[in-house]
Amino acid sequence: MRFIVFFILIAIVALTEIACAADAPPPLGFFVTSAKHKTGNLGGLAAADQLCQTLAAAAGQGGRTWHAYLSTEHDPENKNQPAHARDRIGQGPWYNANHIMVGKDIADLHERRGNPILFAVDENGKLIPGNWPGSPRPTEHDVLTGSTAEGRVAVGKTCNDWTSDSADLKAQIGHADGIGLAGNTVGPSASWNSAHESRGCNDTAPGGGAGRFYCFAVK
Repeated sequence: MRFIVFFILIAIVALTEIACAADAPPPLGFFVTSAKHKTGNLGGLAAADQLCQTLAAAAGQGGRTWHAYLSTEHDPENKNQPAHARDRIGQGPWYNANHIMVGKDIADLHERRGNPILFAVDENGKLIPGNWPGSPRPTEHDVLTGSTAEGRVAVGKTCNDWTSDSADLKAQIGHADGIGLAGNTVGPSASWNSAHESRGCNDTAPGGGAGRFYCFAVK
């Protein structure tokens, strides 16, 4: 019954967002990376941003400026001060590759729950595997963010600012589909950006990950 209600809500959201975009399809402004990473070492924040730019360009949206939705404790581009994911992604609105709005602004984005048709869509419009019935396996809905639910840095959970593959370090992750173990769709399990910490930065797969992260068009 819980899954039936969940998918009814998904359908309502989808139809509403598609209807709003029916007159003129909006440009791509959000995606979860099709590219995967074995570890939490992404090469740092700048390298993650560059991957977003490269993937967006391959999807025909290289004319926009793209940033990774990742928080760090020390940002070399900002005098080694913290970088909060929410401050790196512009003001919105953002639409995924299927022309569905994932957030009209910063506040709206961070009030949303994980949802496969919103947050589990890569730059090519394909769904990444998740926990919903009928999804391909293995589950890959764990998305690296290093962030709290509000989009600010989760201290000690950024794989040393995305430069480490140590088993002793963790990363905070979100559930792109908003579905946790045993179909749980409440509490932190439903969070697209801050569901739980990873088991280690040495391997992103255990628990349902593939080292993906979110990308947003800043402008």
